[in-house]
Amino acid sequence: MTPAFLALLLSRMQFAFTVSFHIIFPTFTVGLAAWLALLEALYLRTGNRVYRRVFDFWLRIFAVAFGLGVVSGVVLAFEFGTNWSELARRTGPIQGPLLAYESFTAFALEAAFFGVLLFGRKRVPRRFYLFACAMVALGTTLSAFWIMVNNSWMQAPIGSHMGSDGIFVPDSWADILFSPVGWVRFTHMLLASYVTSAFFGAAIGAWYTLGRRHRAQARVMLHMGLGLAAVLVPAQLLFGHLCGEYVNRYQPSKMAAIEARWDNEQPASEVLFAWPDVANRRNRYAVTLPAPLGSLIDSDQLTAAETGLNGIPRADWPPVLVPFFAFRIMVGAGILMLALAWWGSWLALRGRLEAHRGLLWASFLCFPIGWVATLAGWFTAEVGRQPWVVYGAMRTADAVTPFLTPRDVAFTLLMFGGIYVLIFTAGSAYICTMLRRGPLPAPASAALHNPRRPLALLEGEPS
Repeated sequence: MTPAFLALLLSRMQFAFTVSFHIIFPTFTVGLAAWLALLEALYLRTGNRVYRRVFDFWLRIFAVAFGLGVVSGVVLAFEFGTNWSELARRTGPIQGPLLAYESFTAFALEAAFFGVLLFGRKRVPRRFYLFACAMVALGTTLSAFWIMVNNSWMQAPIGSHMGSDGIFVPDSWADILFSPVGWVRFTHMLLASYVTSAFFGAAIGAWYTLGRRHRAQARVMLHMGLGLAAVLVPAQLLFGHLCGEYVNRYQPSKMAAIEARWDNEQPASEVLFAWPDVANRRNRYAVTLPAPLGSLIDSDQLTAAETGLNGIPRADWPPVLVPFFAFRIMVGAGILMLALAWWGSWLALRGRLEAHRGLLWASFLCFPIGWVATLAGWFTAEVGRQPWVVYGAMRTADAVTPFLTPRDVAFTLLMFGGIYVLIFTAGSAYICTMLRRGPLPAPASAALHNPRRPLALLEGEPS
């Protein structure tokens, strides 16, 4: 193993670790911001103070998660310069403006209106407060949009070409921004955020219901969470299928790895479960659906030809095991969420939801399922893209910073790992403390005696 290869491997591990850690928080806050806007609209429309209590409770959690997401995301920008300077240099004309517009639009909205949410409840008109909620939700959505446009261009570099100097040049910003790949993936990610927040909210509502605490607020969380998930999960599965269509069209090697398909098939079968034996190019213990179900699932056609890994140069193969199993974890989590959401919604319609302890326990224990599905989806997308950093145009090995030493990357990997563990532990502990305390207001004196604690202003407001 050469020093250059080791530096590349450690750089990939470092970026995978930091981005996997970071994505936990935006996935939550994008969906939670939209839920907060919905709760505030319901409170303004109905005057029911239960919605206000639930809003104030989740706003405190949103504030902490939002801060953790911002802090953990800063490191990614530095890594483009320290570890991936060749990627930054060659793709800068495209990635630079996209990341800059995230700051100009998303961060500007979030920074301008988040303070209104924290401090402005009694200082601005109620409709303007609702407007501020909507702007924060729009800001988080725009942040996801710019990131997904950027990543989708790397997945399918539409609207650009590589110049003679090896630098990518945009041909049409409209094609880059409105790429069918980008919009399908952005919608898929947005729905993933909504579903993650909905299930987490339902899980906390189920927890309070099981403990016979905060019953009015728990009912809102549980019913709204499962009800929203019952509508959102089918849409998420649909857009997941549409994402599969772009993969089949633009990234045949990734699709072949996801399906563990070794030979070209027309029509194709579908491998449900197996253990891919990469060395011998076959599947062990395979459970397979017969043709033409593979063609129908991948291409929406009964007679479509599907590419196998043996039809692709070995140097262009992605790792097979990670996308194969990660994809099935993602799909399995989606099916489980669909079953729980529909089961819970059916019980809610019959007035039996709070009395069904089995469903309550299932909902509570599935609180991390949205994150599991999201991370599995990202592993499928990013590992399946290898060995390309810009698919079909630039290899990951060519994107790393020249003369980077393994010692440098190992040091920063250990440093970031330690800092992230500390941040995650402290932030999670604080969020767990707020969850255990629940949506109960602190004494009114809390805001008066703690003027430097913005969250105390929320906790001290009357219910």
